[in-house]
Amino acid sequence: MRALIGMGLGILLLHGSVVSAAEDGVIRVGSKSFTESYILAEIAAQVIERVGEARAERRHGLGGTGITYRAIASGAIDLYPEYTGTLARIILKDPALSTPEAIRARLLASGLTMSEPLGFSNTYALAVRAETAERRGLRRISDLARHPELKAAFSSGFLEREDGWPGLTRHYGLSLAEVRVMEHALTYRAIAGGDVDVMDVFSTDGQLERLRLQILQDDKRFFPDYSAVLLARRDMAERFPRTWARLREAFEGALDDQRMAKLNAMADLDGKSVAEVAAAFLGTAPPDPRRRPGALSEIFALTLDHLLLVLISLAAAVVLGIPMGIAAARFRRTGQIELGAIGMLQTVPALALLVFMIPLFGIGKGPALVALSLYALLPVVRSTYAGLIAIDGHLLDIAFVLGLGRLKRLVRIELPLASISIMAGIKTAAVMTVGTATLAAFIGGGGYGTLIVRGLALDDTATILAGAAPAAVMAVAFHVAFELLDRLAVPRGLRR
Repeated sequence: MRALIGMGLGILLLHGSVVSAAEDGVIRVGSKSFTESYILAEIAAQVIERVGEARAERRHGLGGTGITYRAIASGAIDLYPEYTGTLARIILKDPALSTPEAIRARLLASGLTMSEPLGFSNTYALAVRAETAERRGLRRISDLARHPELKAAFSSGFLEREDGWPGLTRHYGLSLAEVRVMEHALTYRAIAGGDVDVMDVFSTDGQLERLRLQILQDDKRFFPDYSAVLLARRDMAERFPRTWARLREAFEGALDDQRMAKLNAMADLDGKSVAEVAAAFLGTAPPDPRRRPGALSEIFALTLDHLLLVLISLAAAVVLGIPMGIAAARFRRTGQIELGAIGMLQTVPALALLVFMIPLFGIGKGPALVALSLYALLPVVRSTYAGLIAIDGHLLDIAFVLGLGRLKRLVRIELPLASISIMAGIKTAAVMTVGTATLAAFIGGGGYGTLIVRGLALDDTATILAGAAPAAVMAVAFHVAFELLDRLAVPRGLRR
C-alpha cells in the first residue's frame, strides 16, 4: 500500500510540475470529437503560436456539445469551434436567437464571447447512397416516410439532440425499422458496406462526394442555420487582445462550404495530419517535426497521465475498500446491503458514470478519478470480505484464548490470513482500471484514451492502436508488479 501511494505521489508531483509550469501565458484550445472540429481547433492553435502572445495548449477530442461547453464554461478550456444553431437551441435553449449579435449578447452573462461567422454553415443533414436514392426514389427527407423498412445509424449526439432525430421524427412523421447509435466516422464504413441505409452527416463532410452519398433535401426546413464561429472566454480575449484579434482576422469570413469540405477531405481521405491540414489553410509550412512533440514524447506524456489516473484511483479504492470489506465481514446483514450497493455501481456503464460526475466535479481528471475509484471498489471490497469470512474459526478461537483484542487479532491474524484474497482483488482492480481509464479522455481526463478518441474521430486505425497497445502493456506491467508485491504482502507460510 505504501509503495502504491508513493508511486502515485511521484507521478502526481511530476505531472503537477509540468502543469504548473504551463499555467501562465497559456490558451487552452479544445475541440469536439469529429474531424472538422479538430481541424478548426488546430488552425486556432497554430495562429496562437504564430502571434507569440501566449502558448497554445491543445485539448482536442473532448466529446460532444455538453462536455465541451461545460469545459469552456468552467474555465478548463479557453476556446473551441462551435455553431450558431447549437448555441441557440442546445446551449442557450432559445430557438428565437437567430443572429450572431443576439447569441453573443446572451453569452455575456456566462463570461463568454464569440467571433463573427467563419463563412460556412455546417448544417446537419441525412444522407443515403446514390444507388439507394435512385432505386427507392429518395430526394427529400419526407420521402423516407414511404420507406419505413430502411435501417439508419446515427451519432449519439444526433440521436439525443432536439434539433436531431427526436425533433426530425416529429416534424416529418418518420419511423424507420432500425435505428442504431454509432461513432460518426465508423458510420461511413457501415453505409458504404450496405450495413445501413441512412446516416446523419454534416454538410461539409469531406467523404460525401468520394463515397457517392446523396444528401436528402430538408424540404420542410427543419434544421436551423449552423454557421461556424469561435466560442471563447471573455477573460482570455481581454488578457490576450492581439491573439484574439488575429484569430478573428484569420477565421472570420475566410471559409466557405466548399473549402471546408476540402480541408475535411484532406484529413479523412488523403491521410494528411490535422496539423498539415491547418498549415495548408494558413498558407504556411507544416510545423517542424523537430519543434513539435513527436509520437514518443506524446506517448510519454500520456503515460504519465494514465499512470496518474490509475494509481490515484486504485489507491483510493484500496483505502476505502479494505475497511468496507472488513465492515461487511463483521456485520453480515448490513454488509450484504453494502456489497449490493457497490455491486450496483458495476451495472452503470463506465462512460455513463464518468459523465454523471461532470455536474459535481466539472470535466478533466477530477470526475475521472472519482468515477474510476468507485469502479475499482467492488473487487477490493469483495475480496477483503471473502478472505475474512473464509478464515477457519478455530484459529480465531485460539487468538481469543491468547487474549488478543479485536484490533490486534485483525491486524496480526485475520488480515495476514486473508492477504492472498485481498491482493487478488487489488490486482483485478488494477488491471480493470488501466482499461477503464482510457474512457477518461471522453471528458478531458487525458491518458491513452486521447489517442483512441482521436483515432475514432479521424477513422485512423494506427492512432487507435497507438493508444490501445500501451494500455495493454501497462495492464501486464501492473499484473507483474503486483505478483512481485505478493512477496511483501503475503506471509511466507501462506505463499508456500
